[in-house]
Amino acid sequence: MANRTWVSGVGDDANPGSRTAPCKTFAGAISKTFDGGEIDALDPGGFGSVTITKSLTIDGSGTFASILASATNGIIINAAGIDVVIRGLALNGSGGGLTGIRIVAAGRVFIEDCVIFGFTGAPGIGINDVRTTGGKLFITNTVVRENSGTGVVVLPSAGSTSIQAFLSNVRLIGNGNAGVAASNGSRVTIAGSLLAGNTNFGLFANANTGNAELNAEGCVVAGNGTGVNADPGGTIRISNLHVTNNTTGLAGGGTFATYGNNHISGNGGGNSVPGAPAPIGPQ
Repeated sequence: MANRTWVSGVGDDANPGSRTAPCKTFAGAISKTFDGGEIDALDPGGFGSVTITKSLTIDGSGTFASILASATNGIIINAAGIDVVIRGLALNGSGGGLTGIRIVAAGRVFIEDCVIFGFTGAPGIGINDVRTTGGKLFITNTVVRENSGTGVVVLPSAGSTSIQAFLSNVRLIGNGNAGVAASNGSRVTIAGSLLAGNTNFGLFANANTGNAELNAEGCVVAGNGTGVNADPGGTIRISNLHVTNNTTGLAGGGTFATYGNNHISGNGGGNSVPGAPAPIGPQ
C-alpha cells in the first residue's frame, strides 16, 4: 500500500503500483492505494472502469488517460463521507455506456478538467448524483456532450437530504434530454458555462414531487429545445444569461426570479420570463 500509486498503458495489475512498476488499471491500483491517497497516470492509456469506496484522487492530467465504458458505468463512487477527486480524464461510453460518473454515496466529489461523452445506454447520463444523505458536488472546466440522456443530473430521492452542486466553466452540449437537471431536493448553481444543442432543455428544474433550486449566472443557453424550464415546485434564479436560438426560450409553471439583466431573444417563443416576476433589486 502507498499514498501514491501509478498506472500505465503497459503496466500490470500484478505490480505494486509504484512509479517503476505501475498497474494496468485504476481498479488494480485502488487496492494498493491508502485511503486519502492518489492514483496518477504515467502515460496514455485506457485504464478501465472503477468503483471508488475510499477517499481518493484519480489524476490523468496531460497524459490522454481515459476510461472506455461500453455497456457499463465509467466510475461509481459509493461510500459514505468520502472525498473524491476525478481530474484530467476522458470517459467514453463507446456508444453503449450507461453513466459516465455515478455518485451513490460520498461527502464531497470534485470533477475537474474532464470530458464525458458517448453514454447512450440506459440511462445515458454523463454525471448522475443520486446520494440520499446529501453532500457536495463540484464540476469545473469539464465537457459533457453527446449522451443520450442528460448531461448532469442531481437527483436525491424524495425526502432525502439536499445535494448541493456547483458547476463552473462547464460545456453541456448535444445531450439527448437536458444539459443540467436539478431534480427534487437539489440545489444547483452554475456559472460561466455553455448549454447548447441539448434536445429538450438547457437548464431544467425538474421538481414534480418536491423542491428543486437552480441558480444560473453568466451562461449562454442556445440551440436547445427549451432554454430554461422550471417545473411546478422548482425555482430558477437567473442573472446575466444569454438565452437565444432555442425552440422556446423560457417556460414552465415553476418560480422564476431574475435580476433584470438577462438577454432573452431570438427564440421561437418564450422570450419573456414566465409569470413576469419583479426583478430582484441591488442589495
